Amino acid sequence: MTGTAITTGPSRHDMLGVYLNDHLAGATAGSELASRMAGSHRGAEESGPLSRLAAEIAQDRSDLLTIMASLGIYVRAYKVGAAWIGEKLGRLKFNGRILGRSPLSDLEELEMLRLGVEGKAAGWRTLRTLADTDRRLDAGHLDELISRASSQSVQLEELRVRAVSRVISNPSAPGPLAPEHAADPKELPGGGEGRAAE
Repeated sequence: MTGTAITTGPSRHDMLGVYLNDHLAGATAGSELASRMAGSHRGAEESGPLSRLAAEIAQDRSDLLTIMASLGIYVRAYKVGAAWIGEKLGRLKFNGRILGRSPLSDLEELEMLRLGVEGKAAGWRTLRTLADTDRRLDAGHLDELISRASSQSVQLEELRVRAVSRVISNPSAPGPLAPEHAADPKELPGGGEGRAAE
């Protein structure tokens, strides 16, 4: 009788490795985006907050690499490289303009960055749960990382709200929402037929 090969699924270590490498890819893209945003706002009101956020996000990525090393998890360079390239290609998105930055760029990039921070916080919380049984993980440091991610999210939301006010809500901004650009019903096809009698 021939033996039957027994196959097993991925180990806990393997799954954790995939999970943390996915988060490292996200951290790489997020760090690149934060750095680019800080650079594009030099001299602007948002320069200080964005520069601090970029430095913190870069440090978070470094902390993740340290944690991965402590757990014996290898970096999958192809995932990190793909995330880096993806962030660069994201700069080619038109945002309503072929050349240069669109006013919408700030708003969309802030929203992307905040989503990234929320995902990062979830990753820290996952590791914090594991720290209860894995002594290689520093629970105190993970608590600090979770708190820092929460603060980053608040700061990004404040910047996002400012961008909304500046780009979309400002009644003087050009665009279809500005009252002065509303079409006169008499100029529409049908010459305004169907309007209530005045």
